[in-house]
Amino acid sequence: MPDRDASDLLPAIAASAQEAGALAMRRWDEGFETWDKAPGHPVCAVDLEVDALLKARLAAIDPDAAWLSEETVDDPVRLGKRRLWVVDPIDGTRDYIRRRIGWCVSVALVEDGRPVAAVLAAPARDELWSAALGGGAVRNGVALTVSARTELAGSRAPTDSLPREDRDLLAVAKPNSIALRMAMVAAGEADLLATLRWGNEWDIAAAVLIAQEAGATVTDAFGGRLDFNTVGAKAFGVLATAPGIHAAAVERLAERAARAAG
Repeated sequence: MPDRDASDLLPAIAASAQEAGALAMRRWDEGFETWDKAPGHPVCAVDLEVDALLKARLAAIDPDAAWLSEETVDDPVRLGKRRLWVVDPIDGTRDYIRRRIGWCVSVALVEDGRPVAAVLAAPARDELWSAALGGGAVRNGVALTVSARTELAGSRAPTDSLPREDRDLLAVAKPNSIALRMAMVAAGEADLLATLRWGNEWDIAAAVLIAQEAGATVTDAFGGRLDFNTVGAKAFGVLATAPGIHAAAVERLAERAARAAG
């Protein structure tokens, strides 16, 4: 497919994500099988069904793009491709299984290692988030802007609890989906989202672009650039913040990040 502006593809990507979200909502009401694909990593039959639907719909939008999804065996052919679909069929599976609303369908189109189009469909929350590179980010059609916070102390962080070192922050309600937690930063509903562990590209690809297009600063846990379509399809941590507190957050987390990274 000849190169097309990402904003031209966004309506079709959003329609595909919404269709996938609608399928997940129907199955939510009907019941579904669940199991652990690894200890502490739940999956349900709906993950696989949504994955298959998205693979078909997105291939029709850009058949030349490779595929990377949490629920599909990785194919190294993607490493030789300029464009790549990066998908988490249900980000926040724990909330989905528990009938909580903190989950979403996450879809990103990556080109030359950078997300260029992104959609989060969160039908249980009546939310559709989207962004195209250089075109800004929206939720339900309303433009998003990060907070103007410049002091790390008092910053809002979506988390269940705060470590002792961070008791000067303010914990706010946390959806299970990391993509939605990053979207909270994009919407100015949180000032800071940080993780200090190895994570998968499909967890964050769409939300990275949405947060960046809303004005957030988004890096790995050390403050470095996040690359996509890497060999391991992983990054160490993600740090999404209001731009005025990013440097202070990197400094605060530096020692902990180094220890966690080993």
